[in-house]
Amino acid sequence: MSPRPAPSPLLIACALGIEHLALRMGDRGVRRRGLPRPGSPPDQWGADGPVTFLRTGMGPRAAERSVTQALDDPALARAAVLATGFCAGLAPGMHPGDLVVADETRDPRRNVPCTGTELLVKELARTLPGRTVHTGPLIGSDHVVRGPERSDLRATGAIAVDMESAATLLSAVRGGARPVAAVRVVVDAPEHELVRIGTVRGGISAFRVLRSVLPTFFEWHRNVLLPRR
Repeated sequence: MSPRPAPSPLLIACALGIEHLALRMGDRGVRRRGLPRPGSPPDQWGADGPVTFLRTGMGPRAAERSVTQALDDPALARAAVLATGFCAGLAPGMHPGDLVVADETRDPRRNVPCTGTELLVKELARTLPGRTVHTGPLIGSDHVVRGPERSDLRATGAIAVDMESAATLLSAVRGGARPVAAVRVVVDAPEHELVRIGTVRGGISAFRVLRSVLPTFFEWHRNVLLPRR
């Protein structure tokens, strides 16, 4: 019998310190509780391979530079890449704490289709029952979007905007074929704009949601496969 191949690594990228803190708190919670998926054997609890939490810094240039450098490490050459953190919702009716699962990320240079979108939506509904999940294009920007510009981006068909996801996924696929995804938590929306993350109720709600999403990311990682070469 041939030995089981080593599980591929997972790179989870975010920009801000508060996002990184939420993810690390969530990771400690998963490890401490050892929470299984119902009916799953112990070796399928938590992550299915090495997990790297990468804080890229803010903005598309920082994200591109950090992700490219990280994937140059031979240990991460085959890593699946998932971009996460907070975002600005573009559609009317969105609220802080809603989730956005991208079916593609949009960068001026290239759009990148996401892997396993339906799986992520299903798992988020299981992990966070009652939370609203939006699916559609996630567009990149090089600055914080507010006011009328939000409507302009919505007119392109995008449902949310952030500064790092598009650059993260573009850098990931340029480094080789691999599963990629983007899951963001709405921190402000057309009717709920905020100035500082973490100082108002919307920011706190988004932080709590981001802290709870790792089981979904680990399940996605278990179920996506690298394309055959």
